[in-house]
Amino acid sequence: MSSNFSHSEENYIKNIYHLQQSTGFATTNELAAALRSKPASITDMLKKLKAKKLLIYEPYKEFNLSPQGKRIALGIVRRHRLWEYFLVEKLKFGWDEVHEIAEELEHVSNKKLTDQLDQFLNYPRFDPHGDPIPDSNGKMIVQQQMILTELALNAPSQVSSVGSQSSELLELLKHKNITIGTRVEVKKKFSFDRSMELKLNNQVAVNISEQLASVLFVKSV
Repeated sequence: MSSNFSHSEENYIKNIYHLQQSTGFATTNELAAALRSKPASITDMLKKLKAKKLLIYEPYKEFNLSPQGKRIALGIVRRHRLWEYFLVEKLKFGWDEVHEIAEELEHVSNKKLTDQLDQFLNYPRFDPHGDPIPDSNGKMIVQQQMILTELALNAPSQVSSVGSQSSELLELLKHKNITIGTRVEVKKKFSFDRSMELKLNNQVAVNISEQLASVLFVKSV
């Protein structure tokens, strides 16, 4: 069984879902920026999604997905993250190589394929970037984590997720040997530029910028 939505509609649904994660709603300007589109063309699609009962939307106001829209979004997110996990764990792609491929594969919405992929991978709970993978019912684990900039000095922790999946960011993390599961301790914070010195895996010390620290999430160990 496949969905009856176009790739464009699915991209809108998924991006609205991500935007409303922090505040509970999205705006036309935010969505236009995320999709690199003009607000006028965004409005046309929002009306279509509302007509399909996927969106709670009134012109010139904030909007969010309906319960049905959220269910569709979680299905897209599930497929995307399962394919990322498959590409990294089974085909040995780098974590900085898989996002764009998964963007295409997420539109293959055959339920049997998705469920058997999940089973084949032994039901992973997190994708290679540390993001939770929804199960077949749309449930997913909520991690107790914090931004690295908020971590106290000498507090043992490990990297649990990254706040962006841009290839430039992931390339930088790869260069610094920082990945999901890397143990980190903040040894020093520099007031001049808010950069910090990290101890990695109880061995190597590296310096990272505030910009990089602000997109790294960690959990206590």
